[in-house]
Amino acid sequence: MGRGDGTGRIVSADDADDTGTRILHVDMDAFYASVEVLYDPSLAGKPLIVGGMEGRGVVSSASYEARRFGVRSAMSVGRALQLCPHAVVVVPRFERYSALSAQVMAIFRDITPLVEPLSIDEAFLDVGGARRLWGSPGHIARMVRARVLAETGLTCSVGVAATKHVAKIASTASKPDGLLIVAEADTQAFLASRPVGALWGVGPKAVEALESRGIRMVSDVLRTPRGVLDRALGPALGARISQLARGHDPRSVQTEHTEKSIGHEETFLEDVADAATLRSEFRRLADRVAGRLRAGGWEARTIAVKVRLSDFTTLSRSVSVPEPTNVGQRIGDVAIELFSKIDLSQPVRLVGVRAEKLVGGGFGGMALWDDDEDWRRVDAALDDARTRFGRGAVTRASTLGPRRDVNALPTNPRPPRDPHAGDT
Repeated sequence: MGRGDGTGRIVSADDADDTGTRILHVDMDAFYASVEVLYDPSLAGKPLIVGGMEGRGVVSSASYEARRFGVRSAMSVGRALQLCPHAVVVVPRFERYSALSAQVMAIFRDITPLVEPLSIDEAFLDVGGARRLWGSPGHIARMVRARVLAETGLTCSVGVAATKHVAKIASTASKPDGLLIVAEADTQAFLASRPVGALWGVGPKAVEALESRGIRMVSDVLRTPRGVLDRALGPALGARISQLARGHDPRSVQTEHTEKSIGHEETFLEDVADAATLRSEFRRLADRVAGRLRAGGWEARTIAVKVRLSDFTTLSRSVSVPEPTNVGQRIGDVAIELFSKIDLSQPVRLVGVRAEKLVGGGFGGMALWDDDEDWRRVDAALDDARTRFGRGAVTRASTLGPRRDVNALPTNPRPPRDPHAGDT
């Protein structure tokens, strides 16, 4: 299976048994930070933070040198610099990351057509049908790592297993720049030695609920009656982790990806308390979300808003709309109505709008009459102007607001992630 190498990771020997495996989970190592080092080699070996403005932004990625000080993704840059004062902070350059991601994914698809991207920096590969062309899953995994390094200059970690769940755990255990193969016969023993938090769907609250009952390792899950798990976590999650702990995961690699939600957020340079200013920001974000919906041919059944207060308390509200929509005015109206139900006990540092439960567009045109017909014409004009002159060239007057000169840092959207994945 694998052995420790003194760095805390577990890696496989060159002759590791890969019997019964077919799934690879490939995860780029500290992707954003690694890309920045690729463009500026002087950053190599230094604690590096990729994030927004110092003190106000959020960490998107950190090099392993910075992680040794406790720096993690989603932490405020201010807190990260408290932990690692000598770190170098660079602003995210998403066009670079997208370009390298496309190159990496092309390598994967050159090896097998069965590729399921989870995010910009990780994917599942089913190599069961590629054996005749490339060799065993273990050999293919080594080839993937070698090609990614040779063609991009970046390192990745790979887990090889019989199921997606175990392959993902294996890639995490082998980080950074490692390979771990878990033969099908070794699955139970490998899982038993992992903490319960390694199981898919077991977040911090679930870990706390399990540990309060003395269930700390997967081996403890195997010894625990289902009734105890159900009482701790609820029947659905109890059943899931009982199956996962035994290595049962029926999910296959899905090459068709359906976007689940589209959203935009904005972090302010200074906390904002003025409600009118915040409403204008919700209107502007709603227009951006609506534009992306229309560009993708989607309509949303649910609209959600997020508000983060100055003490980092995060509040969210959502509602299902009577008819699916991609109309900016309609999404903005709903967002502002949801915002009005939030008690602002403190100034606001971040706001966001998200469209969820997406369906194929065209529902609005099915009715005998369309209440949003005029607003659809406005959206069409906005789309045309933005295509010709750029996104910032034209906007609604209503989004200017009484304080539209407020400085704000747009939070760049990332492709959808697996809910339990991070930039590792």
